[in-house]
Amino acid sequence: MIVLEAIDLAKVYRGGDGGAINILDGVDLEVPRGEMVAVVGASGAGKSTLLHLLGALDQPTRGEVRIGGESLAGRSDENLSSLRNRSVGFVFQFHHLLREFTALENVMMPLRIAGWPTSRARDRSRELLDRVGLGGRLEHKPAALSGGEQQRTAVARALALDPIVLLADEPSGNLDHVNSERLHDLFAELSRDLEIAMVIATHNRSLAQRADRTLLLEDGRLTPQDVREVVP
Repeated sequence: MIVLEAIDLAKVYRGGDGGAINILDGVDLEVPRGEMVAVVGASGAGKSTLLHLLGALDQPTRGEVRIGGESLAGRSDENLSSLRNRSVGFVFQFHHLLREFTALENVMMPLRIAGWPTSRARDRSRELLDRVGLGGRLEHKPAALSGGEQQRTAVARALALDPIVLLADEPSGNLDHVNSERLHDLFAELSRDLEIAMVIATHNRSLAQRADRTLLLEDGRLTPQDVREVVP
C-alpha cells in the first residue's frame, strides 16, 4: 500500500534579483508501508525542501503530495496541521528536545497536546523509550543524555502518535560513529517492524546502505542510484 506519494513536485523560490531559483522540478515518488528510502545529494540540492513538502511543512509551487491517500492540495493551515500531526513523524539533525523536561515528558508532549490522558500518554511514552533502548533513562533531562540518547528520544517522540510516515533530515549528522550506527540500526528495525514509510535525507553511506532504495536528488529531480556511487 502506497502511503506517501509525490506527483510532479516543484518548488521555485525568488532570488534577491527577482529571478526564479528552481529547487525541485518534477519530483515523483511513491513509498509503500515498511519501505525505507534514502535521499542523497549535494548540499543545497533541495533534500530538506523535499522533506518539508512531503511532510506538509511547506507548499509546492507545482504538483501534489498525498499522505495515506489524502491529497494535501487546497487544505487550510489548520487542516494541514491536523493531518501532519496524526500521520507524519519528523526527526531532524538537531533533536529539539525541551531542555527543562525529562525524556519521558518530552515524548509525552505531542500526546498531551493531542488530548491523551496523562496516564495513557505516560504508558505510551514509556513503551516507546523502552523500544529505542532508553527504558532506564526516562527521568533524565536532555543535558544528562548523550547525543545518541537525545536523538533516540527524538525518534521516540516522532513515533508517539503512531505515524504512517517518518521523515528524517540528516538524523545522524551530529553523532559519532558508534551512536550513528546504533541510530541507523534503529531506523531499519522500526521501518521493518512497525511498517512505517520512511524517507531519510542523508550524506551517510552507512545509513543509505540500510535503506531499501537510494535516490539521488540532482538538478531538481530524483533518480535511482547505487549508494556506492553517490555517497562518499
